[in-house]
Amino acid sequence: MWHRAHIVILFVFGLSIGVVCSANQPSAALELTIEGEPVQGGLLIARTTPGAVVHLDERPLKLDAEGRFVFGFGRDAATEALLIVQHMDQQIDYPLSVRQRDYQVQRIDGLPSKMVSPDQKALERIRRENRQIAQVRAGYTESDAFRAGFILPAEGPISGVYGSQRILNGEPRRPHFGLDIAAPTGTAVIAPAAGTVALAEPDLYFTGGTLMIDHGRGITSVFSHLSALTVSEGDFVAQGEKIGEIGATGRATGPHLDWRVNWFEVRLDPALLLND
Repeated sequence: MWHRAHIVILFVFGLSIGVVCSANQPSAALELTIEGEPVQGGLLIARTTPGAVVHLDERPLKLDAEGRFVFGFGRDAATEALLIVQHMDQQIDYPLSVRQRDYQVQRIDGLPSKMVSPDQKALERIRRENRQIAQVRAGYTESDAFRAGFILPAEGPISGVYGSQRILNGEPRRPHFGLDIAAPTGTAVIAPAAGTVALAEPDLYFTGGTLMIDHGRGITSVFSHLSALTVSEGDFVAQGEKIGEIGATGRATGPHLDWRVNWFEVRLDPALLLND
């Protein structure tokens, strides 16, 4: 039987949550620390008693030997979530209020019809490429490369933001999940955080020249529309190291970088990860 713990909470958005629990049992107190704000598109870093079992709602989370774990919320995450931590005869049920956001609507006209509505042959290629990308996103390593934070991967004006709804040639499409940086073809793209190159493809249907970096703990970056790739799969890259060059390959209306970040299949907002 799980014993509910008495919880004392100190919570400051953007800093940390310190939770110390003491059940009416002689066992050591169950501890939980969370850094970050529960917000649509946000990533949180947490730590609990080693050996604990943790769920976000009904989803089991992966912990390392020291009890560290991460989790995130997608664009349309619900207003409430429940973090459940269990260890021996103790349990924390920690409710999270997820801040909701408003998103922009963007209209793009004049795209070639085959790029807006791909034919059957193109759809087969797209599905194949999507499976390839999904396989990378499903991976998990215990690297802490992401802990040093993120920097912008290119210099230039922000031309597209996370969560915005795009209407292509009058047809509503899926929301945009990246941060777009407009710059001339050939502009250097650098690694926003350290990690291992998990995918390097020069010509995918939608994203053209495409790189993916595994930052650890299920966190991956994808860089799209590149005109050149300067690293290869398996390479370890340091934060700030050049990995490619901006282009307009794939489905793009002009040269820019589309940078996206995932926690497994959950799409995060890159802007929320940037160091101050």
